[in-house]
Amino acid sequence: MSARAAVFDVDGTLADTNHLHTVCWWEALRQAGHRVPMVSVLGAIGLGSSDLLEHLLGQDRDRDEDASLSAAHKTLYATWFERIAPVEGAAELLRRLHADGWPVVLATSAGGSELAALRAAIDADDAITETASADDVKEGKPSAEPVRHALELVGAQPQGSVFVGDSVWDMQAARRAGVVPLGVLSGGVSRAELEKAGAAEVYADTAELLRELDGSAFGRN
Repeated sequence: MSARAAVFDVDGTLADTNHLHTVCWWEALRQAGHRVPMVSVLGAIGLGSSDLLEHLLGQDRDRDEDASLSAAHKTLYATWFERIAPVEGAAELLRRLHADGWPVVLATSAGGSELAALRAAIDADDAITETASADDVKEGKPSAEPVRHALELVGAQPQGSVFVGDSVWDMQAARRAGVVPLGVLSGGVSRAELEKAGAAEVYADTAELLRELDGSAFGRN
């Protein structure tokens, strides 16, 4: 059991995948006759499938289409599995925190073969204590539930815990869960948007956070 935990989003934070997801969702939507600007799709990345479709297509969309759109996205995205690249410094940061005594927990909407591909790309399983996937919770980010579940997995408390993510949804979820939200710019969201969503600190990527670790929220907790 630990009083604190280091919780990490995966897509866009530890793995350089947000633009891949954007293209795959854009193509899945295009094939179904929906013309959605890529910039709008990018802004929705980080939400679970149902929430993403509601964000892009609205509440009055044909919900019967959700399953086929999600399946098309998964099929398109799977073609990239072997080419997924980690964000610079991701594995080194996780190993440093693990060595410093932080339980490291992944909180991601990915599951199954997609999560396996992400973990293989990051290549730091020796530093990851637990993983909280979308399959484990009823609501995805920006709900606090994924972050709270991640803390529960290692018996950690919100106070003293830190969440690192790249989206406004990550920052909102972390704030609602009562943990310190740190933002990274590697997912394509601006510093201003992350700060507006509640980020206590913002870094270019995990490599910069690692270099500045002692002066960050991790160093103060």
